[in-house]
Amino acid sequence: MDLKSKGAEFNIDVAIVGAGHAGCEAALACARLGLETYVFTVSVDSIALMPCNPNIGGSSKGHLVRELDALGGEMGKNIDKTFIQSKMLNTSKGPAVHSLRAQADKRDYSGSMRRVLESQEHLTIKQAEVCELLWEEISEGSDEGLFEKRVTGVKTGTGVIYHCKAVVLCTGVYLNARCLTGESITYTGPNGLMAATHLSDSLRDAGVELRRFKTGTPARMDGKTIDYSKMEEQKGDEVVVPFSFSTDPDTVQKPQVSCWLTHTNKNTHDIIRANLDRSPIYAGIIEGTGPRYCPSIEDKVVKFSEKESHQVFIEPEGVYTDEVYVDGMSSSLPEDVQIAMYRTVPGLENCRIVRNAYAIEYDCINAKSLYPHLEFKKIKGLFAGGQFNGSSGYEEAAAQGFVAGVNAAMEILGKEFLVLKRSESYIGVLIDDLVTKDNREPYRMMTSRAEYRLLLRQDNADLRLRKYGHRVGLVSDEVYEKVCIKEKQIATEIERLKNVMLGASSDVCSYLESMGSAPLSTATSLAQLLCRPELDYEKLAPLDKDRQPLNNDVIEQVEIEIRYEGYIKRQERQVREQERLEVKLIPTDIDYDDVPSLRIEARQHLKEFRPVSVGQASRISGVSPADISVLLVFLERYKGR
Repeated sequence: MDLKSKGAEFNIDVAIVGAGHAGCEAALACARLGLETYVFTVSVDSIALMPCNPNIGGSSKGHLVRELDALGGEMGKNIDKTFIQSKMLNTSKGPAVHSLRAQADKRDYSGSMRRVLESQEHLTIKQAEVCELLWEEISEGSDEGLFEKRVTGVKTGTGVIYHCKAVVLCTGVYLNARCLTGESITYTGPNGLMAATHLSDSLRDAGVELRRFKTGTPARMDGKTIDYSKMEEQKGDEVVVPFSFSTDPDTVQKPQVSCWLTHTNKNTHDIIRANLDRSPIYAGIIEGTGPRYCPSIEDKVVKFSEKESHQVFIEPEGVYTDEVYVDGMSSSLPEDVQIAMYRTVPGLENCRIVRNAYAIEYDCINAKSLYPHLEFKKIKGLFAGGQFNGSSGYEEAAAQGFVAGVNAAMEILGKEFLVLKRSESYIGVLIDDLVTKDNREPYRMMTSRAEYRLLLRQDNADLRLRKYGHRVGLVSDEVYEKVCIKEKQIATEIERLKNVMLGASSDVCSYLESMGSAPLSTATSLAQLLCRPELDYEKLAPLDKDRQPLNNDVIEQVEIEIRYEGYIKRQERQVREQERLEVKLIPTDIDYDDVPSLRIEARQHLKEFRPVSVGQASRISGVSPADISVLLVFLERYKGR
């Protein structure tokens, strides 16, 4: 590595601040694109740490992981190497909401990701706290748009300066963090790791608006003290589907560890209600806003008082330990209340707590200060990803970290930014929601947030997004060629099935009846038969004399595309209609005060968010369809200036 040393100064290309799930993806993306990259962490032991739940994926989150993999990210590959249980969720519903979820061996997951980072060329891991952001003013009248400042580097707590061309902030929940368990407050990051206590002031000096969010985690128990006979066993899938499109399915078929289901009860809830005044949440000690969709057990009992019980999942932290995670009972109550509360749950009567539950507060930003490519609107070269952007969850963090890292690299290399649309990815929905809405609580991805979720299935992420990974340089020609071949095979087979006709012969009708399907009264195509719920591609094999061998993933796409053709075409029409607004870009120098007939509220929000397109403007709270119509008329006139 060609670093120019100037005593306590070094020249690099990119500085990644934080080595959690966002930081790992950002660092790998930059380094794999040939940029000299440093990833800074307050503790090397916290690389890809899973301080909360011991799993990757889940409803909608599994979509993010598969999309990240299709783009060239690492999370999917890493969980395939380190999972201890895997399950496809929502299989009783349609394919739009099918989503993978895997229990991870926490130590192996972190260790495996660390090995990937350590072996990556152009990437250096540095244990140091970044305390200061270095920048310079941009002179008025420059050709750098609305940027007011330009990043020039970072400074660590030991006084060492790293001059760089871009900085990606992936601070997670470490920035000015404090953990709360009842009346006890410790000024640390998660799991007792050191917090980052200096960077917030430097960011404020640079004009970055910070806000305070909060999340929480349940207790970890000694598994030897749990009576599993009182719980319902939760097994993994018999046939495991890997997260990564590049993982050989045969390599992930292995023995799996069980999880367990139990429930809270009236006694649990009575103890919680009797001690609400000792909860930092209800005592007013916590300043930050918590996630609505991942509430503490205190919040569940108060806000859903009509419910007599809540589900509690006991999840192993790994094969190396007896420690288990009590999913569904996040809390910040005092330790004595936690012990009493947990011991009312069937199977936990004699449990011993290894790590207390706690709430954690931290500094983050309002992501409206970011462009869709995750660069700060006023600070050139400064990018942000993960929980620092006001989101929650490992998967949301990794997806943003990847996009922020790629775009930091694209800026340095002078190439086109990677901006994914809502209509083509869950990652696009995630980032668009963050940068166009004033999120007052940690953002969590859900399938209901995606308008076009039938198009954005987890099974077709490679078909949707490999091209973008290839374009930016993180998907090889060989891998991209494979997905192109797959796409052609799917289209060819669908067309063939539509054109192969079967007559109402006695042999055909007899076979259909043996499959529990109605006989034919007239000639029918194989595609039409495939739409019958009791039939599938393999069951039609005896009637299909001309079919050629195809991979299972191709067959899966053929079945879905044929069965849901009408719904898919309808969503594609909706996308085309919305696309008209997405391609209408708004000039960066537009003065919204010059737009006549624009409502005052809309004018204020448009000035604040500075949307890059009319489509993005249409999704900003406080901007009505009438405002968009006014804006469109104005932009037509603006062209002639």
